[in-house]
Amino acid sequence: MIKYKLSYPNFVVASVISIVSAVVLFAINSVLGTIPFFLLVNHDLGATADAALTFITHFAEEAQWIIAAIIVLLFRRHFFPLLLAAFAISTLLAQGIKNVLPEQARPSKAIADASLYHSVKGMVLHTVNSFPSGHTTAAFTLFLIVCLFIHKKWIIPVGFAYALAVGYSRVYLAQHFPKDVAGAMLVAVISVCFAVVIQQLIVNKFYKTK
Repeated sequence: MIKYKLSYPNFVVASVISIVSAVVLFAINSVLGTIPFFLLVNHDLGATADAALTFITHFAEEAQWIIAAIIVLLFRRHFFPLLLAAFAISTLLAQGIKNVLPEQARPSKAIADASLYHSVKGMVLHTVNSFPSGHTTAAFTLFLIVCLFIHKKWIIPVGFAYALAVGYSRVYLAQHFPKDVAGAMLVAVISVCFAVVIQQLIVNKFYKTK
C-alpha cells in the first residue's frame, strides 16, 4: 500500500490567508483606484531592491516547476498527479482569463507618462494581458502545494512570504497592477482545490486498499 497523506489543515489555512489577502488588495484597489494604488506600491526603493526583486521574480518560472516535479518524482511520486494537475489548471485558467477578457493594459501602456512610475533598467515591459499575473499565479500555486506536502506549521509563513514577494516583484517591476496579483491568488486557490480533487480520484481508483 502506498502511503497517502496530505496536510489539509495547512492547506486550508494557506488558502484562507491567500483569499483574505486577495480581498484586501481588491478592496484597496476599489478605494484608491487601479493606477494610484499601483503607483503607491511601485515606489522606487533603490538599486538593491531593483536587483533583489528582479532576482525574486524569476522564482515562479518554468525552472521552479521542473525542480518541484523532480523532487516529487524522486520522493513522493504518488503525488505527481496533484502537481501536474495544479500546474495545468493554473496555467490554463490564468491564460484563459487573460485571453477571454477585453484587453487588459499593463502599467506601461495604461500610464502614458513613464516618468510617473518606477521601472528597472533593462527590464522589458509587457503591455497587455495584465490580469491575472501569471508569475504570481505560479508562486501561490506552488505555495499551496508545498503546504499540502509539508505538515509543519512553519511552511505557511515561509511559503506565503515567498509567494507574496513574487507578487510584489511584479508590481515593483511595473509588469502588473496590484489587482492582477489579487486575481492570481484566487486563481491559485481554485486551481489547487481542483487538483486535490483529481489527486483524490486517482488515489481512490488505483491505490485504495480493497
